[in-house]
Amino acid sequence: MSAVRVERRGVVGCLTLTRAEVQNVMDQQMAEQLFAGLQQLESDNQVRVVHLTGEGDDFCAGVDLDAMSRLGTESGDAQRQDAEAVGRVYLAIRALMKPVVCSIRGRALGPGAGLVLACDVSLAHQDAEFGFPEVRMGFVPAITLPILRRTLGEKRSADLVLSGRVIDAEEAGAIGLVSRVLPAPSFEADVNAMLAGLSGSSATSLALTKWLLYKLDALSFDDGIAAGIVTDVEARATEDFRAALRRRSGNSGT
Repeated sequence: MSAVRVERRGVVGCLTLTRAEVQNVMDQQMAEQLFAGLQQLESDNQVRVVHLTGEGDDFCAGVDLDAMSRLGTESGDAQRQDAEAVGRVYLAIRALMKPVVCSIRGRALGPGAGLVLACDVSLAHQDAEFGFPEVRMGFVPAITLPILRRTLGEKRSADLVLSGRVIDAEEAGAIGLVSRVLPAPSFEADVNAMLAGLSGSSATSLALTKWLLYKLDALSFDDGIAAGIVTDVEARATEDFRAALRRRSGNSGT
């Protein structure tokens, strides 16, 4: 049974978690299908933006504990493959040269919260909840920690992962865990407006902007400015930018 539905709606590629009967908890199959879906949408030239969401009441309520129990007697190689499947998804989202927008209803816990952090833009319903409860069951949010720490810094990350507490959307927005918190009455309309806005921008400018944004993580300030200069020059040479200049010039002459 498929755990992820992949489809294209116009220029928006959609990835939907479909294990609503178990609150879309993450297992290896779901992770592998998410990775395959991201690859599929990356290669689809008609897709300009990707939307990740979940069916049912919860976005992704954590790790699949039943699957983890079944893995308990497996070899170290099997354990590693299971962990690597989730890590590949986080890396693939960041590497995708198209914006990935996540919309979150209900709970996003553990690897679900990791998906929220990995996406470029995360839009939370006002009633959504977030947390990293792994320590409460003798586990570690190990794969999510690198991206959490980059996003929130040491103190806020420590507060969340050491306590395992669950926070509401208002606090998640205040500390920067999500991009925006959207009111319930207009949630779907606001998400669609974001997707439409991104879809209307140049695909090459979006790709270059996303690439530089995350490339800066590995660079010093001086090297970051140097990378910015190279990217600036590259952007000037794109047909999208030149076409925009021609349109501006034409409008100025009327």
